Amino acid sequence: MTTDPVAVAAAMAPEMAERAVEIEQLRRLPPDIADALAQAGLFRLCIPAALDGQEIHPADLVRTIEAMSRGDAAVGWCLMIGATTGVGAAYLPPDEAHAIYAPADAITGGVYAPRGKARISDGGYTITGRWQWGSGCQHSSWLLLGALVDGDPPVARQFYVPAAEVHIHDTWHAAGLRGTGSNDLEVRDVFVPSGRCVAITDPPAHDGALYRFPVFGLLALGVTAVTLGIARAAIDELTGLAPSKTATGQNRRLAERPTVQTAVAEAEAGLRSARAYVFEAVDEAWQRAERGDPLGLDDRAHLRLAATHAAVTSAAVVDAMYNLGGGTSVYESSPLQRYFRNVHVATQHMIVSPPTYQLAGRVLLGQDADVAEL
Repeated sequence: MTTDPVAVAAAMAPEMAERAVEIEQLRRLPPDIADALAQAGLFRLCIPAALDGQEIHPADLVRTIEAMSRGDAAVGWCLMIGATTGVGAAYLPPDEAHAIYAPADAITGGVYAPRGKARISDGGYTITGRWQWGSGCQHSSWLLLGALVDGDPPVARQFYVPAAEVHIHDTWHAAGLRGTGSNDLEVRDVFVPSGRCVAITDPPAHDGALYRFPVFGLLALGVTAVTLGIARAAIDELTGLAPSKTATGQNRRLAERPTVQTAVAEAEAGLRSARAYVFEAVDEAWQRAERGDPLGLDDRAHLRLAATHAAVTSAAVVDAMYNLGGGTSVYESSPLQRYFRNVHVATQHMIVSPPTYQLAGRVLLGQDADVAEL
């Protein structure tokens, strides 16, 4: 297992870029790529060290996912899903955590959103439901599925289910992130032992700084890391193209045109600024978590706000690079069209959606806010 996941991801990224078309056409990660990520330990970034996981600093989690996404966003997205669902290991009883995560090639995926229903059964729960956005489901060994447990009121819980017991509907025919295999997942009356039920809003079983971070905040950082990698790749592509491309009706190459120079500079500044806010928010929250202090609403709000702002900024950067590329951008041979499609699918994730601005604004203005939302 690697001790420098950022460097490993950066080293793997060029191959991912070379295979981007293959990954899109397959509509899932090729098995050898999923296996390579597992063998490199990249799916174990958020698993507790006691279970031979990396228990990584959140800033390095962002950098690792970003580096991989710079090569191919679908690979980066699946890495993000496998890594962040690994946080669930910190909430499981030790014996169940070991059973699920002890194998070196263990990969988890799933959907936290409680879209299923669960009823209490003898020794556990029986769950039924259908979930969208099951990214990486085809290479996962376990899937973490959210459901509401019957009660007054119903309570949200997450359930570990062996992937073999989950029916995968082939629904992922999407505009972007095509290689993530984000199909629908369905179970009907599947029994889950009580030890494989977790509540990510409750205190975890492992006491580490990583597990004092809000799970939704960590997920938001992961999604944003993908968009940051896409935006960086888009700038790289455009700046590589600009010295030799002359647009129709123009007598100067792109790199020589003042409007292009200005747009690239604005994109660079915007991306770096948004990225810096992400790391500032992470650093402030991490220092508090390391001291053992609970993260306050302000910390949580800044994590979510920084992540959302960076995702929105990344999309704007990609749009600008796509437009500067002109007619070249529309062809399948141009990576710019793929970056454009990928980033606009990534930003549809609810964790970085526009309502986050309102939620963060409530906190910053001293208004009431539900900590469970952050």
